This record gives sequence, C-alpha cells and structure tokens, in this order.
Amino acid sequence: MPKMKTKKAAAKRYKVSGSGKIVAAHAHRSHLLSNKGRKKKRQSRGVEPIDVTKQKQAKKLLPYA
Repeated sequence: MPKMKTKKAAAKRYKVSGSGKIVAAHAHRSHLLSNKGRKKKRQSRGVEPIDVTKQKQAKKLLPYA
C-alpha cells in the first residue's frame, strides 16, 4: 500500500505537541497590529490546542502526526 499524502496546507498551520495534541498559532497576528491593543497582541503569542471539534478533522489531514 502506498504512503498517504499529508495535506501541506494543514502541515503549515498545525503542529503536534509532545502529548499528541494538535496545536495552532492564534489568529489576528499578521498585520494591522497598530490598531490592536497591547493585551490582545501579548495574549496571541505562542500556540494553543485547537478546538476538540476540529481535532478529528485535523488528524485526517495529517496522517502521520
């Protein structure tokens, strides 16, 4: 059986944590940051686990994750 292909768009957005959870960066951090508050920008740093409802979908897109 051939290897399954990873969806590259998903691979660029999601990473798998050490405990096996799928994590993603926060939204709204790419541009127009001067209009956003200091607190909003600070809390958007880093990554956090994606919603439980999206976990199953993301696992299909990342077969070897």
